[in-house]
Amino acid sequence: MKFLMSRNELCNLVNSVQNIVAQRTPMPILTNILVDANDSTVTLTATDLTVGIRCSATAKVLEPGATTVPARRFAQLLKELNVSYIEVSANEKDVSQIVADAATFRLHGMPKGDFPALPDLSGAQRVIVKQKDIKDALFRTAFAVSQEENRYVLTGVSFTVSEEAALFVGTDGKRLARMTIPVQAEGRLSYGCIIPSKAVAELAKNLSDNDESATIYLLPDKIAIQTNDRLVLTKLLSGEYPDVERVIPQQSNCVVAIHREELSALLRQVSLFISEANTSVRCTICDNSLQLSANTADIGDGKVSMPVNYAGPRFDIAFNPLYFLDILRHSHGEFIYMGFQDSFNPVILSDAEFGTTLEPYPSPLFILMPLRLSGS
Repeated sequence: MKFLMSRNELCNLVNSVQNIVAQRTPMPILTNILVDANDSTVTLTATDLTVGIRCSATAKVLEPGATTVPARRFAQLLKELNVSYIEVSANEKDVSQIVADAATFRLHGMPKGDFPALPDLSGAQRVIVKQKDIKDALFRTAFAVSQEENRYVLTGVSFTVSEEAALFVGTDGKRLARMTIPVQAEGRLSYGCIIPSKAVAELAKNLSDNDESATIYLLPDKIAIQTNDRLVLTKLLSGEYPDVERVIPQQSNCVVAIHREELSALLRQVSLFISEANTSVRCTICDNSLQLSANTADIGDGKVSMPVNYAGPRFDIAFNPLYFLDILRHSHGEFIYMGFQDSFNPVILSDAEFGTTLEPYPSPLFILMPLRLSGS
């Protein structure tokens, strides 16, 4: 194997696959990257046996072939080099030589035959989706998944797809994020799975923000997304995702439009007065005003307010401001719409306008569970 390639392009390829490389593993080959040069293309592959990724870029291939190189050292070496082009070659003993102008380096790799092959996708069902749509859906839902390993199925994003739409849901039991996007499916389709959070991060990182299409491959125990120059594949979490639809209120007594950036600033201010033992902030809406207040014995108290277009009866609810801020950070609109029933039912939030009856659901849809109001 021997090829000549732009340093920047090779660095980008290595950076795209490096996060997948296993750090601690009884299989030394998994700490390596598979490098394959053929037909004017260099392809890098990495896997930790749960998530796998394959990326390609154009290069001048002088001798076709393949080998593996130690991922961490290869990436660090490329980062330190300050040249325009790099020549990479490998001999029959899988020793790779990296030539950068007058500098020459050799890295000892392992045989390509020892590297595990990515699973075959030939029997998978396929759906087509815009890259920007699926990237946005993952961004809007993955932040809400659980970080607690004992709630195993909630550590991933629920993904269900039919002929015309895909539904993404993330929840940790305290907040919920839900979003639907249009898809094009081949024939009749009904599919559901739970995508692990590590794979979600890699999928999102390798998708663009444009209208280019991506192909989603659906298998019973794994899922993959293919774009023009890269494939990300992951095993799925086992288990049954809870029926989250039953916790979503079907209607609200009132919906209030709130300026998102102004609300974010107030929440950041008042969150300085909560503690690990007391994460509650009281929200009061009345007389065209929204008030936020927090009181912690060993810290102090804070109270802020902003104008809103609301002239109905007084409404009080308590919530964790950090969860609310997470929702606002994963919203895009100038306004966030807040629907509420009473102090004991979940708050409905979206940057897509909705009415008092949630039919159909706005997309995205966020749910924030209430906390106990002090004094109640």
